[in-house]
Amino acid sequence: MYSPLFYIGTLLLVAIFNWIYKWKNPRCNGVLPPGSMGWPLVGETLQFFAPNTSSDIPPFVKERMQRYGSIFKTSLVGRPVIVSTDADLNYYIFQQEGKLFQSWYPETFTEIFGRQNVGSQHGLMYKYLKNMVLNLFGPESLKKMLPEVEKASMKSLERWSHQNVIDMKEATAQMIFDLTAKKLISYDAKTSTGNLRENFVAFINGLISFPLNIPGTAYHKCLQGRKKAMNMLKTMLQERRKSPRKIQSDFFDYVLEELQREDTVLTEPIALDLMFVLLFASFETTSLAITLAVKFLLDHPLVLKELMEEHNTIIQRRESSESGLTWNEYKSMKFTFQVINETVRLANIVPGIFRKTLQETKFKDDFIPYNAGYTIPAGWAVMVCPPAVHLNSTKYKDPLDFNPWRWEGINTHGASRNFMAFGGGMRFCVGTDFTKLQMAVFLHCLVTKYKWVSFKGGNILRTPGLQFPNGFHVQITKKDP
Repeated sequence: MYSPLFYIGTLLLVAIFNWIYKWKNPRCNGVLPPGSMGWPLVGETLQFFAPNTSSDIPPFVKERMQRYGSIFKTSLVGRPVIVSTDADLNYYIFQQEGKLFQSWYPETFTEIFGRQNVGSQHGLMYKYLKNMVLNLFGPESLKKMLPEVEKASMKSLERWSHQNVIDMKEATAQMIFDLTAKKLISYDAKTSTGNLRENFVAFINGLISFPLNIPGTAYHKCLQGRKKAMNMLKTMLQERRKSPRKIQSDFFDYVLEELQREDTVLTEPIALDLMFVLLFASFETTSLAITLAVKFLLDHPLVLKELMEEHNTIIQRRESSESGLTWNEYKSMKFTFQVINETVRLANIVPGIFRKTLQETKFKDDFIPYNAGYTIPAGWAVMVCPPAVHLNSTKYKDPLDFNPWRWEGINTHGASRNFMAFGGGMRFCVGTDFTKLQMAVFLHCLVTKYKWVSFKGGNILRTPGLQFPNGFHVQITKKDP
């Protein structure tokens, strides 16, 4: 006879094999897209976060596209995920926001950005927060901010021209952070008792890393950076409450007014998470885009030549060459906006946009035999993959080439099925116009008065987000009068 331990061991093995089978073959009322769920719990998370130096479609996605097609299943950080590289399905997902899909990010992202962050809000609360942000970054506000952005760019470039070498990524990040923090919370690093941006640097280094929260890991440092930054923001909010200003001078004042209204739906945790996200998004993504644009211009002299001609023409048409940029001049920068669109298309700063199915969703695909269609079970995550669309050779000729002329005659101010650098649908990034303003104004100041050469760095790394691990070190000098 077998001992009781034998039976217990056998039952345990059966249970384990049954669990593994269910993990690899999730239940579905229809046909799931092809793919692999990877190892139990871990899934294919390690492969997803594996660093790569490719400017092409991320290897994780490209390999699976070649194996399974444009839509496939996987598992990331413990969740079943459908990855879509199909432009039509992506567009459908964005259009069905709040009906079949809603914004969702993995638990680790929620820990990083806060459980009350704007990306986790839905329905009326999301619309309310979106309108709050538009109050800061809407067209009328940007018209008033234009001179400040130009002044910040000119002041920074003047200072950099007296230095031997600067790291373009670090320098532009500091420039944009100082400007944005001043507009949001009247923060001045020179007079503040704490260095707010240092905490954001720690936060950024672990933002897109493997979610292992133990001391010493990038993810742990990221959470610590967030905690310190949030404590600083909370202290500032409390101090402002004690000594409110008579005249609204920054976004904090606006937030305080909203918090004090009797019928407000805004809470302090939501307000602080909103401030944190705005500070992060406004400088980190924009500084990456500016750095890449400066690198592309250096590598493509014909593009630089046309860009210079556009901006020199703007100056030549002025009554006074010392006049500042006007709103009409800014809106006339057609080739500049083409350069910006081409830069962010290739940058693919956001490697994935996440949604969650609110109910079982079926859709058809031409690659499925007999056009039977696929099914996404309710509660599953969906990851829209912008790089796979932006680098699709059937949509963009020679997709890895930096070619701003491909945007000639095309609307460069919105989203489309084949361009989603700033998202899409009702969650199209509300800071898009602010980002483009900063990029265009900086490029105007740079190409009209300065020249630059590269010293070292400029190599990119994706983990899967875009990084410049060795920076991009350049020397900036004034042009001869």
